Amino acid sequence: MSAKPKGDRPKLSTASSAAVNFGPLLLFFAASKAGKALFERGQLPGVADAEVASAVVGTGVFIVATLLAAIWHYAKTRHLPAAMIFTTVIVVLFGGLTIWLQDKAFIQLKPTIIYGVFAALLLGGLASGRPTLQLVMGDALPGLSAQGWRLLTRNWALLFIALLAANEAARRMLGYDDWLSFKVWGVTAAIFAFTMAQAPLLAKHGVKLD
Repeated sequence: MSAKPKGDRPKLSTASSAAVNFGPLLLFFAASKAGKALFERGQLPGVADAEVASAVVGTGVFIVATLLAAIWHYAKTRHLPAAMIFTTVIVVLFGGLTIWLQDKAFIQLKPTIIYGVFAALLLGGLASGRPTLQLVMGDALPGLSAQGWRLLTRNWALLFIALLAANEAARRMLGYDDWLSFKVWGVTAAIFAFTMAQAPLLAKHGVKLD
């Protein structure tokens, strides 16, 4: 029996995709706030301070939610994107260190690692003449020209570099609560705005937008 063509793989619905991509992050935020509240009520003995309690409880929920999201994605599509595999591994690794060592620095460093690796992969693909983004998202943007893929890949690489720099500044200059709000709401808003801003580029280079 021949293998099922890549383009014929089942795809998540819009609602399921949003839940997989943003659900763990929202649970991370809510659980972090709950962890701080538990500490302030004296229900987390042995934890150093409220920020550590927030990071440990939030990260524990984040790890579980991320793993469940990956399992759900695979159950529905019989496939896990390479970016999801990498992100899940980093969440488990750095999240585990956060909980084990009770050090919030590890979970705060996680986005920097992810943004840095993504930017390096995209820029490396451009340098080699094979835009990495096209290999990952080719089916999602039919009709996009080769020049369009190069420009879109460049733009996403620049965004990841900007997010890396912003996360490094935020984790050094802000308290944990403020960093958490920046990570959950600020970065999400920035990515959404960036994605919308790419519409003229896509339309100019061959994508028909509804």
